Amino acid sequence: MSTNEDSAVEQQRQKRKRIGRIKTGIVMTIAIWMLVSLIAIIVLTVTVVRLNSRVYKMELKQNSTASVQLSETESTGSGELDSVLLQDHDAQIQSENVIRELDSADNAYSKGDTRKVYLTFDCVPGENTAAILDTLAKYNIKATFFVVGDASGENAQIYQRIVNEGHTIAMHSFSNSYSDVYKSKDAFTNDLKQISDYISKTTGVTPKYYRFPGGSMNRISNVNMDELVKVLNSDKITYFDWNVSAGDTSADYTADDVVNNVISGVQNYKTSVVLLHDDSNKSTTAEAIEPLIEALNNISAEILPIDENTYVVQYIKADTVE
Repeated sequence: MSTNEDSAVEQQRQKRKRIGRIKTGIVMTIAIWMLVSLIAIIVLTVTVVRLNSRVYKMELKQNSTASVQLSETESTGSGELDSVLLQDHDAQIQSENVIRELDSADNAYSKGDTRKVYLTFDCVPGENTAAILDTLAKYNIKATFFVVGDASGENAQIYQRIVNEGHTIAMHSFSNSYSDVYKSKDAFTNDLKQISDYISKTTGVTPKYYRFPGGSMNRISNVNMDELVKVLNSDKITYFDWNVSAGDTSADYTADDVVNNVISGVQNYKTSVVLLHDDSNKSTTAEAIEPLIEALNNISAEILPIDENTYVVQYIKADTVE
């Protein structure tokens, strides 16, 4: 073999070595990149899991005093919360003697108990109210309507129909405006008198029952809720929270959702006060009433309107507020 041929062979050998080193470098680079990416993904995943866990724990802590049913905040008639400063109830001065508890052991359902169910509607009377009343009349069922005021006077016949057909008409504030109702103790007292007078004038019935907008454990009131319970106590008005929610404030809920939510809730109690909503945006709730009544009948529940014999479901026990 000539010297030129030896030189050419050596050059090819060196070229192959260089190519091999380049390939090895590329492979190593890709491998390191993949390893780093994998480590980064693992680190990010762990971080996300930890953050989710912290958020979940914070939510649990925030809602530790509330039942699932009361975790929903009611909307105002316009469908939007008023612009109100949210206040932390834990920071408010509370009476040491006031009992705050939604569920009591004496209301837990045991085999053989009769389930008493109170369908209650936080009500802005309108077209859907008539549809709900039609269904209740079909099954001869009586319910409770916590109504708001109607300055227009256009729905006076609906208030009267509620009374005429044997349902309980109750108060849910006149304005249904959180910023107005909870602005001060005087504002609450004035609104209470306004809705009481309105119902009395419109129907001839003096209302005896009340539901706080957002419930008695809302985080919206500028006033300590104990003070507002005192106002009701002084007027001998009984207020009701709820221990079962239909879930009809959720987005895109269905009639089946309403039925399932209520039935799963009433399984737990001897007395269930069920929260439903009735306004112009709640046609699905109106559609759910018939299958809900049938489902309650299937479990032999007794459906009743609120009266003086009703087991009182309250978060703030009114008889402990002085």
